[in-house]
Amino acid sequence: MEFATFADRAGTIDDEAADLEIVTHVRDLLADAGDDTDEGAEPQTLELVARFAQGRVFPAWDSTTLDIGPSACYEAIARAAGTNISADDVEDRLAEVGEIGDVAASYDFGGQQGLSAFTGGGVGGDDDLTVREVYETLEDLAHAEGSGSQDRKVDLLFGLFNRCSSEEARYLARIVLSEMRIGVGEGTVRDAIAAAFDVPEDRVERALQVSNDYGRVARIARDEGREGLDAMDLEVGRPVQAMLAQAGTVTDALEEWEEAAVEWKYDGARIQLHYEPGGSESAETRVFSRNMEEVTDALPEVVEFADGTLEGPAILDGEVVAIDEDGSPLPFQEVLKRFRRKHDVAKAREDVTVRPVFFDCLHADGEDLLAEPLTTRHDRLRSVLAGSGGDTDAVDDEDVEGLSLLWLTDDPDEIESIDADALEGGHEGIMLKDPDSTYSPGRRGKHWRKRKPDVETLDCVVTGAEWGEGRRATFLGTFELSVQAGDDLETVGKVATGITDDKLAELTELLEPHIATEDGQDVDIEPAVVFEVGYEEIQSSPTYSSGYALRFPRFQGVRHDKDPADADSLERVERLRSV
Repeated sequence: MEFATFADRAGTIDDEAADLEIVTHVRDLLADAGDDTDEGAEPQTLELVARFAQGRVFPAWDSTTLDIGPSACYEAIARAAGTNISADDVEDRLAEVGEIGDVAASYDFGGQQGLSAFTGGGVGGDDDLTVREVYETLEDLAHAEGSGSQDRKVDLLFGLFNRCSSEEARYLARIVLSEMRIGVGEGTVRDAIAAAFDVPEDRVERALQVSNDYGRVARIARDEGREGLDAMDLEVGRPVQAMLAQAGTVTDALEEWEEAAVEWKYDGARIQLHYEPGGSESAETRVFSRNMEEVTDALPEVVEFADGTLEGPAILDGEVVAIDEDGSPLPFQEVLKRFRRKHDVAKAREDVTVRPVFFDCLHADGEDLLAEPLTTRHDRLRSVLAGSGGDTDAVDDEDVEGLSLLWLTDDPDEIESIDADALEGGHEGIMLKDPDSTYSPGRRGKHWRKRKPDVETLDCVVTGAEWGEGRRATFLGTFELSVQAGDDLETVGKVATGITDDKLAELTELLEPHIATEDGQDVDIEPAVVFEVGYEEIQSSPTYSSGYALRFPRFQGVRHDKDPADADSLERVERLRSV
């Protein structure tokens, strides 16, 4: 498929307001891409189109990123646009237009010469650009590393833009910066796959849950139909999205369920452990974050635990918690000192020790467990951690290392007692779960509920800030907060309290690379960082675009484990406002 064809179809989708019509357009796009097998090339064009439509280059489970920031993209666009255009010109136009695709489409490309116009990743030449060429060049870009890698990335991207028409450039820029925004979400692609290849939506949904790969599911639906989809299973080593919880109360839980499964809520970072046995020399252990980023090297304690405990293939869901010398839990911020550490891990391990705690079992000994009830999965988890070869019935849960305890009760007083014990033990509180619930990857529903004491908090995206004054003139502060509202972000307030000078320095270093524009002290920030913010109450307010304002907001911390897409929604703000 020519990339111009993809761009034309993307433009049609972009102009469509009706959800059903968007599904129809995506269906037709997939069906047409399905006619192009690329003579056995992998991944096939259909897979690439299914990803590109969502603004993805790689499968959702793959942590590979392009690792190219807005400034590098602006430089590539400027070089392809002409000798009299600079990256600053592109950025200035972006401030006027407001969207990078429109900016890229406003230039005439194709006339620039230079080394990268003739070499590298299929760029160069007068033939039409194909979807596969775009993918292969972006794949080369993603794997560029070492000295001069950033220049190489810009060269490759310049080569692509130099071959683009205006419409192709519009969607290439959006894909590169993960800003597709044409109304195609995961549900849209799921429904389009089912319609394009005449397979049931529920079978597509299940295949997506176990594979986390929309391109692969589309290909199998086309080539193998329902039988192929039904044959898809979890794969040890390939992460899936974590099941999510929403805020809730004990009263709500007991009204909806006959009894509640109660667990401690740990103040740690979510992990997904994948273990494949193979003897002491060849066993493979991999650890993934909540966002499916591989963090194996940063957490050797988890690897050692798995290698010393597990006997068969397993996929476990849990948290990693920082502990002191006595084994007592430390605050979440201590976990972050380890969680994404890539260098000097041994030294970091001396400073902060972590231990894993697991509360769910997705796969064990070749059997997928997603469709099993929570209580069954927890029993299987207990067996896996205690050693399946022994008499696990004779072992108390408290003696099973790494096992999160689970209580089943319909007594509110007992739940309050469990909550008090959790808080006394240094944990966040409790989780309430439906004992009969299945595991739904990526879903946030009423089957899992988190109950926190103290002040309620919201996870908000930072979309702006102000430079400070006086001794804080070099720091960003007074951060603008936004929440998800469909495909958009709506502001709910600003936070400046609860932040020390040292923390402001850290936050400035974290946010500076994401500054989009500046006007005096005011700064616009690209959605990239999520703050956890406490507040006293939510008020109606015409000041912010959401229509609400957080009263007495207070900075609690950075949610390094969350992407902007995982931040709280306007719907949740409205729900909390009505409580």
